[in-house]
Amino acid sequence: MAFTESELVPIREAMAEFIDHHRPPEHLRQRVDLDWRIEGQSVVIFNIRPALVSPDRKIEDAVAKATYVRRAKEWKIFWQRADLKWHSYPPYPEAVLFEEFLAVVDEDESSCFWG
Repeated sequence: MAFTESELVPIREAMAEFIDHHRPPEHLRQRVDLDWRIEGQSVVIFNIRPALVSPDRKIEDAVAKATYVRRAKEWKIFWQRADLKWHSYPPYPEAVLFEEFLAVVDEDESSCFWG
């Protein structure tokens, strides 16, 4: 089930603030930028950069993902390993509030999100 409009409003507001705080300076955004999107019940944060072989083509590098589990009323937190699969984030596998997910990504205790 997709997010309701009342669920989307706080997600959009929180993500706008998060992206604004974490985006690189404007003069670097052609080389690397940060964005997000909703995929079903998940919010995915990713970097955008030009492809090495074809700089006109953009590549997305996953940073973090939170998936809302409606039955449990919690957000599952994931990071993408070198195998390009999403894995549960060991120190904090879930969050009750969406803002908690963003705080976990911001802190990045295990250096999984930002490297």
